[in-house]
Parts: sequence; C-alpha cells; structure tokens
Amino acid sequence: MNPLESQLDYPLGETLPAPGTVHPLAPGLGWLRMPLPFALDHINLWLLEDQVDGRTGWSAVDCGVATDTTRSAWEQIFAGAMAGQPLVRVIATHCHPDHVGLSDWLCSRFQAPFWATTGEYGFARMMAAALPGVDGTAAIPHFERHGLVDPALREKMGERRSYYPTLVPAVPQAYARMQDGELVQIGARRWRVITGFGHSPEHASLYCADLNVLISGDMVLPRISTNVSVFAVEPEGNPLQLYLDSLAKFSDLPADTLVLPSHGKPFRGLHTRVAQLRAHHTARLAEVMQAAAQPVSAVDIVPIMFRRPLDTHQLSFALGEALAHLHKLWYDGILRRVTGEDGIIRFHLI
Repeated sequence: MNPLESQLDYPLGETLPAPGTVHPLAPGLGWLRMPLPFALDHINLWLLEDQVDGRTGWSAVDCGVATDTTRSAWEQIFAGAMAGQPLVRVIATHCHPDHVGLSDWLCSRFQAPFWATTGEYGFARMMAAALPGVDGTAAIPHFERHGLVDPALREKMGERRSYYPTLVPAVPQAYARMQDGELVQIGARRWRVITGFGHSPEHASLYCADLNVLISGDMVLPRISTNVSVFAVEPEGNPLQLYLDSLAKFSDLPADTLVLPSHGKPFRGLHTRVAQLRAHHTARLAEVMQAAAQPVSAVDIVPIMFRRPLDTHQLSFALGEALAHLHKLWYDGILRRVTGEDGIIRFHLI
C-alpha cells in the first residue's frame, strides 16, 4: 500500500459507484465499478458517450471478469444508466482477465467492435486459448528454475492451471488496432493513446485534453504499485526497466490531470504518484541488492519484498515481480546470474 497516499488529492472524497450503477464524472463520462474474486476486490470501468457508424450509444473502457455477478451488474447498467442505448464500441486497456473477461460477451451482445493494441489483443487470444507457453502449466517449470522447490508452493501454483480461460472464456475474433500517439474520436472528444510496457505487452492509457482526464488503466494506480513480472513466455525479459521507461510518457500531461485508475479512486497528483512509484522501485531494488550479497533465487527474494502471507493469486505475481527486480539489476550489470548444479538460477552481486 502507498504510505504517501496523503500526498494525492481525491476530489470525489469517499464516493464509490454502487454495483450496477454509473457515477457521472463529466458530461458523457461515467464511472462504474465491478467486483473481483481476488484480494484486490474491484475494477473500475468507464463509459463514454459515443457514435460509431451512425449508431449512438456508449463506449465501454474495460469489461470485468466473466462471472455471473459481473454479468448481472452489467444487465442493471444496460437497463438503467445506459437508458436502453447500445454499446457501440468496447475498448480494452490490456489483456488481463479483469479488463477483457467479458469482451466477447459484450461485443457479441451489441455487435460492437473491439478495440485494443495489437500486443494486448494477441496475448488475450493466446491465453484464452491456453496455448503452450502461456497456459497455467507454464508457470510451474518457469518458477521451479527460480527456486520453487517447496511441494506446497508448487501445489499452490498448480491451482492456477485454468485461471485465465475460466475468467476469459472468449475474446472477440476481430479487433480494431490502437497505436501509440493515435487520437481516437470517441463521441465529441478525442482521446490520445499512450502505450506502456512492463505490466502487460502493450498497455493503452487514454488521455482527453478537453476534459484533462487520463484513463490510466493499471499503469498508474494510487494505492498499490502496478505488478511488473517476468513470465514463462518471456523468461529473459526486463519488464521493470520497460515499466519505468513507460512512466516518462506521462510527463507531458498537466499536473492537475484527473487520473481514472483501474483500481482505487479517481485522483489528482499524477506526477507526484509517478515519483512515488519510481521511489518505491528504487527502494525495492536496494533491498534486493543487499540480499544478493549472497547467491539468491527469486523465491528467496519474495519474503524480502512481500512481508505478508500470500494467497495463490498473489504468489504468482510476487514471484514474477521478485524476478523482475533481479533481472533489472542483472541487465544493469550489478548482479551476475548463475545456474547451479541443482538447476536453480541464482543471482549474486558482482
């Protein structure tokens, strides 16, 4: 949790949209909130007044996971806040289940096009199909190489074998591509696409200069730090460096931008939060360097970076994030990487 959260401004106070309702933020812009079956128990979604191919209605930014609870909340919104108007476009910031889980259901119901970056669309299709390398089983040998030898921990990881397809049963079979810097016309306003990396393959945030509003997705969150992980499909990746580089792409936005995050409440203080996130990772890297005075694996780093009990969902992200910090220091030439006779990869200060 962010210990410096008090430095941010929450202009809506304690306001939260009730399930199945939409809270207006500006003319043609609404905030809705869907439950999640994790410790992180909600996702924020956004509705934008729009017109596509002569159809007047709404664009949805992100979808929620594929559960009956989420579908029921959407049904209430269709009948209530949307006043019977259709979704004319479904936009995904990125491929994670809480963002694309109901994408096919929503697009099929309203015959609406699906918008995403190519990186996110491709990975969503791959993971929903449980292709080898991105399916739930791939994580176990990946993390075994990084110290996951405890049978109880391996068993916990095995519980995630069907994690993604369960929450994302289908992804639309076609999409419209969003690209960095593109100005997307949504209703009467234009939104600039700002791509980011490290958290997901090609995350899309959206900025509207007319409203001075940033739909940040998961790239900038007010209370928690965005997960940055090394996954089995890209075992040599350096996602933390990619993420830190991506944060610089928000530097030209006004200081008083209203940030609409996927988790937490809308806030002002974008540049303050970016500085906090940079400082957070600098501190974690220092902890990892100190621990690496002796050879350490990613599993050894997890209790140093995460000083609390972790459920199965959190353990996977914690292992991936521990490895991301080790990889940054390795790529920076601060750590060396050695595979031991036991087959486990360990890192040590040079």
